[in-house]
This record gives sequence, structure tokens and C-alpha cells, in this order.
Amino acid sequence: MAAQAMPASDPPEQLLQRAFNIKTSNHDEFLRILAKLRLVADSLPLDEQWSLRYLEAWQAVFEGNVSRAITSLRAISEQAPSPALRLRAMATMVNIFGFAHRYEEAFIQLNRLTELLPQVSDQGARYAAMGEAAQFLIGSHHFKQAIEYADQMLQNIPPGKSACHAVRYRLQALLHGGSAQLTPAEFQQGIDLCTKDNDSVYVNAIRADMAALLLQKGRATEAIHELEEHYAEVAAYKYAAQMQYSDMLLAKGYFSLGDLSKARQYALAVVDGNVENAYSEALSQAYELLYQIDNRLGHTREALAYHEKYMEADKGYLSDVTAGALAYETIKQQVQSQKNQVDVLNRQNQILQLQRKLDHKAMETSRLYIALLLSVMAYIAFWLLRTKRSQLRFKRLATRDSLTNISSRQHFVDETESSLRQAAKSTRSACLILMDLDHFKQVNDTHGHVIGDLVLKRAVAACQHHLGRHDIFGRFGGEEFAILMPNCGATQARERAERLRQAIAATPLWGETRSVVITASFGVASTDRSGYELRQLMIDADNALYQAKREGRNRVVYEDGNDPVAPTPTNVQEQAVAVQPADLPRRHQPAV
Repeated sequence: MAAQAMPASDPPEQLLQRAFNIKTSNHDEFLRILAKLRLVADSLPLDEQWSLRYLEAWQAVFEGNVSRAITSLRAISEQAPSPALRLRAMATMVNIFGFAHRYEEAFIQLNRLTELLPQVSDQGARYAAMGEAAQFLIGSHHFKQAIEYADQMLQNIPPGKSACHAVRYRLQALLHGGSAQLTPAEFQQGIDLCTKDNDSVYVNAIRADMAALLLQKGRATEAIHELEEHYAEVAAYKYAAQMQYSDMLLAKGYFSLGDLSKARQYALAVVDGNVENAYSEALSQAYELLYQIDNRLGHTREALAYHEKYMEADKGYLSDVTAGALAYETIKQQVQSQKNQVDVLNRQNQILQLQRKLDHKAMETSRLYIALLLSVMAYIAFWLLRTKRSQLRFKRLATRDSLTNISSRQHFVDETESSLRQAAKSTRSACLILMDLDHFKQVNDTHGHVIGDLVLKRAVAACQHHLGRHDIFGRFGGEEFAILMPNCGATQARERAERLRQAIAATPLWGETRSVVITASFGVASTDRSGYELRQLMIDADNALYQAKREGRNRVVYEDGNDPVAPTPTNVQEQAVAVQPADLPRRHQPAV
């Protein structure tokens, strides 16, 4: 956009308003306005000084100086006289914390924003704040709440604004939330709306989501045409996340058409464009696609390498999603608890007022008030009990896996690290066993997730018969489990792991799972070789587990490289190979 000359005679109030309006569309002019306002900052009225301070904080975010920006934004959100400006500061912090994966802080600011929103009459500030809220909720996979904010935006479009942003957020939330009623025509309407508004960034964002919908409907050729026709325009934005999304959709499209060369090209572009040490859904899907391509071409070694990267990226991405869900539940519980405490205080005040009145009443009247007081106190006790039960339930959800009722990943890590510290002090040996059910993704794909869940529970039950009361048993995600055995040497751990393997293979296959064969692979590590640090034990046990997978599955491998404890081939194993092909990728899902 060409820069427009800034009138020298514009009063500061108009300059501030223009800066708010153009900060994303004409950044060069925004900087010139900011420089001019700095020269007269000391002479500005108090509310305009706060507005200038907000614009300075916004520019700090743009330049990457997040810590300085957050300090200013916190002060604005707590002290600025204008509710609209406080709302803008909270919305910007929601955006910053969400992008940095600091979900608990983001939800705290979102809750404050929600409480302040009804007090703000500035339509522009309300519209911007609801947009930031919708965008963050989509990124943290709370699609239903995001749709609610988008609908509010559609009902409160400020003068001079179009419905472009609101429509984009609503379509994005519906698509990623799995709505079955969406049609390409709805996305085309959004594209036409944003095109009239000259908002090319949002036009191409909606276009990418429409391509994703076309791929879901098996219309890969149309999806590729939509993306490639505007590929150069999207690349010019230099917005890594949007570029990754487009490249991943193109890779999927070409793969579905059988063009493996172009599918590889775009999948590699996703990997090359990824931010270092960052996990995303696009990166996970890119590695999975590269694994499938090399596997289809018969490049076994390359396929295995990409499969390991896919599992690592998928685990990191799903862990991030889980962190967002837990942060949401934590803040929800805290808010409810605070409301209950306020309610209790209000009722206690009412009780004190009633007690003062009792001094001036006759005895018969006082009996009536006493009965009322007892009712109120019983009501308070009831709600306090409900709150306590909710807190205990949430604590249990955070420490136990909801499907198998064994330790969750984080609880297992905490308990294991404590046990290892005790073992180190007394120089006793301990062993870590990683267990992974073989070809579990094929069970889900063939028999459905209900049967898959039943298989997981029966495998866990088979193991529990062979574990001691001091053993720590946890689910790491999907079909992967971990066991810490205190006071256990390497030889004993291998023997116990072999008993677990045999128990799983011998699990009764009656009822709904009569056509499912269950086997598992085990990796064993000992403190005698790996030390008492959980991280090193995990690395060695994971290496042993992958060795067991590479050598044919359904076996136990100890991390020192000795020969694995492998079962004698049986008809059961041959059936497992026939039902569950080895070329299917394993879905690796961390537990909540």
C-alpha cells in the first residue's frame, strides 16, 4: 500500500486514531505518526498519553521485544482510565501469550477480557478484542467458544469495518472443529467479502481453508489450483505459519493424486520453513507424509528416519494441545472457586445483618430467622462441598489416565523422579521399561476406536497381574506405556518384561475383540548402565524399544545391545502380521 502524506496540522487525537487504524495495513506511516507523537508526549492529556503508551507497546511486540511490551501492557490493563484501552491491552496479551504457548497466562487475560467486555462501549475496541479471543481459542483447539466470539463479532460490526475477519474466524473454527455441513460456496463468499475489503492476507487464509475442505471431499485437483494460483502472493507475506499450512495442503493434494515428487517437494518445504524447536500440526503431517512416500518407494531406511521424526513432532504437537486443554480447565476451576468464595462472603454478610436484626425482634420472630440462617448455612456448606469435590476430581484427572486408570504421563514422571532419588541415595538398582503395543493403529483403523480402547484396557489389566505394589505404571500416550521397577536389576527386569510380553500375547480374545491379536514390544534400561537421571533412562529404553520394533516386534530388548528376548514364532504371530501390515505408521498420542 502506498504511504500517504501525514498532514502536519492534524491534532494529536486524530493522529492517535489514525495510528490505531493503520498499524497493520500501513506500518511505515504508523512509525512516522508514532515519531511525531513522541515529540509532544509530555503535553498530551492523560488519556492520550495512555493511548500512546499502548501504541508503543504494540510496536515493541512487532519488533520482537516481548518482555518490554508485556510490562507496559500489564500496567495499561490495570491502570489506564479508559476501559476500551484496558480491553485492547488484555487482547494483545492474549495474542502474545497464546503465540508463546503460555496458555495459563493467556486464559487468565482472556477471562479478564470477558469480564470487562460488557463495560466497553467502543465498538472498534470490542471488535478487535473479540477477534483476538477467537483467534487464540482456535489456536488452543477450543472451537465452540471461538465460534461464539465470531458470532458476537458478526452482530457488532463497527462503522467502517466489514464482516471479513469475523467470517474468517467462524469458517476456520467450523472447519477445524469438524463441522460436516460446510460447503466450498461458504468459503467463496468469505473470499469475495474480504476481496472487497482489500484484505489479501485474510483472503488467502480463507482460500487455504477452502482448499483443506476440498481435499476432505476428494477434490484434490481443485484444491491444488486454488493454492498454486496464489502461491507467490502468500509467500510474499513472509508469514511462516500460513506458508507452512499452504505447503502442507499442496503436499497432501499431490500425494492423493499419486504425484510423489511434488508431494515430497512441498512436504520438505514445510520442514525447511519450520521454526527451530517448534512443533506444529503441519510439521507432524509433513514428516508422516515423507514417511509414507519413502515407504511406498521402498526406501526403508529413509522411511524409518522420517517415521521417527514424525513421532517426535506429533508427540510435541499433541503435548502442546494437552497443555492448552489443562490450562483451560485449571483457570476455569480457579474462576469458579473465586466466585464461590465471593458468594460465601456475601452470604456471611447477610447472616451478620440478620443477626443484628435479631436483637430487635421478639422471640417468635427470632426463631424464624434462626431457621433461615440454618438453611443458608446448609446451602453454603453444600456449595463448598461441591466445589471441593470438583477440585478433587480435577486433581485426579490430572494424575490418572482417564481410559486405563493408571498414572498419567506427568504423574508418572513426578513419581519416578522421586523414586529414582531415593534409589540413588541408597545405591539400589532400578529399571525402566518402555512398552508399545504392536500395530495398534491398524486395530483402530480396522475395528474402530471403541475396540481399540478395549484392547488398551485389557493389555493394561494383563500387565497389572505381574507388577509389584512398589512398581510405577503409567501411560505415556496412545499405545505407549512405561514401568519403573525399584530394587530391580537388569537381568530381573528382562525376565519380568518377558513375562509381561507373554501375558499380553496370551490375553483372552473373547467377545468384541475375538478377531484382534495383541502383541507388544519392550525396551529395558537399568540404572546400572544409565545412571539415576530419568532423561537418560528414557533415552536408553526408547533406543531399546526402537531396536525391538526394527527386529520384528513382539520382543524384549535391553539397551546394552545384547540379543533380544524374542518369542518362538507361532500361529498367533503369523496372524498378527497378516492382519496388521508393517507399513502403516503408528499414531503416537501423549496422555492428558
